[in-house]
Formats: sequence, C-alpha cells, structure tokens
Amino acid sequence: MKLMCGNANQPLAAAICNYLDAPLTRADVKRFKDGEIFAVIEENVRGQDVFVIQSTSAPANDNLMELLICMDALVRASAKRITAVLPYFGYARQDRKVGGRTPISAKLVANLITTAGADRVLSMELHAGQIQGFFDIPTDNLFCTPVMEKDIRETFGAASKELMIVSPDVGGVVRARALANRFGADLAIVDKRRVRAGESEVMNIIGDVKGRRCILFDDIVDSAGTLCNAATALREHGAVSVSAYVAHGVLSNGAAGRVDKSELDELVVTDSILHSEAVQKSKKIRTISVAPLMGEAIRRIANEESVSKLFD
Repeated sequence: MKLMCGNANQPLAAAICNYLDAPLTRADVKRFKDGEIFAVIEENVRGQDVFVIQSTSAPANDNLMELLICMDALVRASAKRITAVLPYFGYARQDRKVGGRTPISAKLVANLITTAGADRVLSMELHAGQIQGFFDIPTDNLFCTPVMEKDIRETFGAASKELMIVSPDVGGVVRARALANRFGADLAIVDKRRVRAGESEVMNIIGDVKGRRCILFDDIVDSAGTLCNAATALREHGAVSVSAYVAHGVLSNGAAGRVDKSELDELVVTDSILHSEAVQKSKKIRTISVAPLMGEAIRRIANEESVSKLFD
C-alpha cells in the first residue's frame, strides 16, 4: 500500500499516515510559471495499491486538476489500483438540474475522476447519497457521525440528556435523525426559505426547543448564513444554548467573522478542508480530526475488509 497527496490538505494526509504508521509517498506536485500543474512520483509504485488523498476544496479547480494529474501519473507508472480519497468532494452541491440549461457538475467531476484512472473512490459525508451512483466504480461514503458523537459526549457530559438535535433544513433530516438516535434525543427542524444562492431566511422552528441545548447538525457550512439565522431563531424560541456540528467547513467570504458575531456558542467542523487563517483564529470555531476514521477506512479497503462495519 502506498499513500500520496497533493497540496490541498497536507496536514490531514500526514495525520492519516501517522494513524496507519505508513510513510507518505515521495512526490512533487508543483506549478509552472503559467499556472499549469506538473506532478512526478519520486519512488516506484509499480504493482502497488495507491491511495491519493486530496480534497477538492478551494481553490476547487486547482485541487481537482492536481488529483487528476496525480492519478494519470500513477496510471503511467503502472500502479495496480488507484483509490481517490476525497475527504471533501467539491461540486457535490450541483447534483441535479435546478433549472433549464444548467449542468449536473457533480456527475461531470465523477466522470473526470474515473477517466483519469481511479479504480475506486473513498469520500466522506457526500452532500447527497445519490452521488455515489454518479461513479461507475466502487464508491465508499463515510459518515462522521461517530466522530461527532464522541466529541459531543465529551463536551456536554451529563448535560447530553438535555440535548435536542436540529436539522438546519428539511433536506438534512435523515442525517440529523441518525445523530439524534445515538443519543435518544429529540429532533427539531428549521423551516427556511432560500432567498437566493448563498442567502437564506429562517421561517419557523418545527419542534419545542424551549429550555433545550440545541445542536445544529449539517454536512456543509459555506457562508454560515443558514447556521447563524437558525441560531438566532432557536434562541428566540427559548433554546438554552446553540452549537453547530458540521462535517465540511468551507467557510468562505467572511464566514468566520459572521460566526463570531452570531448567537452560536460554538461551531465544530472537521479537518476535511484545510482552513484559512481567519477560521483558525476564530474564537467560536473548533476543529476535530477525521484522520483516524479516514485512516481506518483506507486500511480496511487495502485489506479487503468491510468498511460499513465502522458504523455498526
């Protein structure tokens, strides 16, 4: 087994290697002066099972091209099997036609990854489950629920009995219910109306949150507008505290500052994306690692063991 990465999230790749007690394959992924990407694998990978760790987060197009070029280099170096490990799968929110003459970009990216030489894909908390079907190769979608559950129990302790898990929109109910079931907690839903892309207006809270410690649970936080509006609405309906646990902290366009000024007590995100300096300095944003989860999944795939057993 060989592990390699591009430049998208090297700290996470190093943490995964540390979990697996395996070195990172020597590779040089750089750019020419005109911005073109070049990659060279600096050790023998012939006949090897290679895992390429690369989130396609911002800059999404550069990181995606790095992934494609790295896999092409591995194909031409005669690697036996190539697994694209995508802690965060960019373009996942474009998973259907939302109007006339619009693309399904998630399917396009899936085709590109397959064509570049991937034999299988490993990702985490895909925005929509059907994206697994966009790939014509085996695809594993990991859930960060066990990681979040562990942190919530450590953070809230005995107060976990007062918890209410909240879905920030109707589309995330299944995800939120899975977490609620682990605590035997009640579930609430934020009914919102999206004014335009990237902006939302909270309309109503479905469920009685008065006197409860509310935890918003979602897969992606981008501008943080939805979470901040939801936190305000929950407070107005009597919530004692409002925290948010989100798998992928995209946190673009001043989102960190928006969170710091919001009614949120804390926003917890994973390290699936390498965060900006503003996010790292935020007083309300905390990061937990999914390296053990990703590392264990990689180990199981390499050993032909069950990945789904991780969530039993």
